[in-house]
Amino acid sequence: MPMLDLILPIMVIIGGLWQSPIALVVLALASAYLSGKLVEVIPFTRRIIEAREAREAGRG
Repeated sequence: MPMLDLILPIMVIIGGLWQSPIALVVLALASAYLSGKLVEVIPFTRRIIEAREAREAGRG
């Protein structure tokens, strides 16, 4: 039940955002930025990115 108390207000706010295209664009940009930062923080994905950069540096 505590999880529902957290999710329900968020869903109501997002439901209201569907009516404003500007708010949706801001939400999409913020989500893209935060997901990019999250990928850099997760150790597994960071190793994948570093391995890819090392291969590209070896070619160039």
